[in-house]
Amino acid sequence: PKAISKYEKKLAKLQRQLAKKKKGSKNWNKQRVKVAKVHEKISNTRKDFQHKLSSKIVYENQVIISEDLAVKNMIKHSRLAKRISDVAWGEFCRQIEYKSMWYGRTYHKISRWFASSQTCSACGCVNKKVKLLSIREWVCDHCGTIHQRDENAAKNILQQGLKELGLFA
Repeated sequence: PKAISKYEKKLAKLQRQLAKKKKGSKNWNKQRVKVAKVHEKISNTRKDFQHKLSSKIVYENQVIISEDLAVKNMIKHSRLAKRISDVAWGEFCRQIEYKSMWYGRTYHKISRWFASSQTCSACGCVNKKVKLLSIREWVCDHCGTIHQRDENAAKNILQQGLKELGLFA
């Protein structure tokens, strides 16, 4: 969520001020409380964002399919580690899962090993040359369809999930 960055700047400033105070003093305690309040604000903002978005997704869809991602590995090896952490993907999926049960929707996770971005969504041909994340657009060698990596992966995840649920041939 974009709103978190505003609070993170404020948090950094307050933490710098806290570092300058003498530990255990009244001013240090006052500053520590201010820092804790901003931490709580960030946490509440993240939770609010997750609840609103997960509710919207569940409310608007009968079937929700996601990929069972290895978030720990994504955080270790990514420039986007901070953003991935901010979204708290595991908690977000957990919320979608329990809200799906509440509202009688179907939620399904497909295997992380399914080659969603390497498979052509038009013909089903797997292109092993597209493994690198830097390749954002590619052309299928078999049918000539031009694919944008993320859109193609989303289509394939949907198709695979529906196939696993027995809703798609």
